[in-house]
Amino acid sequence: MDDPKITPASTPRFAILAGISGLLLAGMISGAALWIITAIAAGILLLVNYYLANTWSRSTVATRAHGDQEVKIGSRLPVEIQLTNQSRIPVLWLLVEDLLPAWATVFNPPTLQVEGQRIQVLLIGAGKTCSLSYEIKCNRRGYFQIGPTVMETGDLMGMYRRYRVGTQPQYVTVLPNIVALSSYEIGSRRPIGEIRMRENIMDDPTRLRGIRQWQPGDPMRSVHWAATARTGTLHSKIYEPSSIVGATLILDLHASSNPEKHEPMRCDLAITAAASIANSLHDVNEPIGLATNGRDAADRIRLEGWVGDHRVRGDAQSSASMRDENERLRPVIMPPERGPIQFKQMVRTLARLERSDGLTLAELLVECESQLSADTTLLVLLQQCSAESMGAMLDLQRRGRAVAAIVNTHDINDYSDIAGPLIAARIPTFHLGTEETIVDVCRETLLR
Repeated sequence: MDDPKITPASTPRFAILAGISGLLLAGMISGAALWIITAIAAGILLLVNYYLANTWSRSTVATRAHGDQEVKIGSRLPVEIQLTNQSRIPVLWLLVEDLLPAWATVFNPPTLQVEGQRIQVLLIGAGKTCSLSYEIKCNRRGYFQIGPTVMETGDLMGMYRRYRVGTQPQYVTVLPNIVALSSYEIGSRRPIGEIRMRENIMDDPTRLRGIRQWQPGDPMRSVHWAATARTGTLHSKIYEPSSIVGATLILDLHASSNPEKHEPMRCDLAITAAASIANSLHDVNEPIGLATNGRDAADRIRLEGWVGDHRVRGDAQSSASMRDENERLRPVIMPPERGPIQFKQMVRTLARLERSDGLTLAELLVECESQLSADTTLLVLLQQCSAESMGAMLDLQRRGRAVAAIVNTHDINDYSDIAGPLIAARIPTFHLGTEETIVDVCRETLLR
């Protein structure tokens, strides 16, 4: 059994022991048998209470019915903890609490909406099993630690308290919504690819569109010799411009450019848009990549969350909480790849992303430039664009990268302020106002 942590509640216990010892000593000196009997009875009562507190704490075993899960937004997650009394003595009272992150229950509607009681006081008979059951409605995407289960019991007189962690936590990934897109046609600057471009950046010799009469300036390699021999007049081939398709999603989740007053709606909207674009590219078997300055909640929980046994409920509750600041500078990067494994891993990663106080967008672009694919479009999703971030995007464009921006803001005036300089620099810029506009943004890109 876990030894109890000494708390201020232990002080009265020592006072009682001192009183019993003094009463026994006084009775022996004075020959007062009644005092001696009273001291012995009090000592026996103290020992019985100590035995009961230890026995109830040791004999109660908790097991969690479900393990780690992946669910969709709106799903109901059943949580069940079974508590078994393995002793022959009934446990007269046991306070059981299954911990949840406090930050996940503060919004309206809350990120995790609890339906039922996750805190109960139970009486468990000898050899009997009771259960603590409730449901969680997952209203928003994220990565959550459910638990640990903390148990508290003690004697009937309140002299001894025992705290135990009954079960380890389970981890739940709530995947973001995915909006079905009708098409996707953002091409990079790399020619000879899979999609036809509307701007003639460079002809693709593998995609013949037609022929016309030869004009001065046409290269001799483009002469259509069969048509020339048939008509007696020089004719040239006409090719379709094409480019490879695919995107590296650059997601800005820095706390300074994603204000708290807009959360969690704007970040969730950016995640939904990114997952929808990734889904569209996956459907046509094109490469998708990711680079973000946000923090991975799995890493955050690994550092701040469950660390093992806790002797008091306060320590366990603090382990399930989240620090307000995180200055970890390591970005989350996924190189562009094709296939269902890449897509599933990207959706899981997007589900776990949170705002961070580490790298800004400008620092992310400079730090990770060598790791960003030159064959895909760098599609930047951002709420605010500082002068440094705009300069970093312009530098990438001047070095031959295809850069596009999606401005995630509800106010059209805020969008205009950000989009003006980007459009002037010939960076395609699109407005993401609500979840319903995700399809319009992609269609708008297609028509450009």
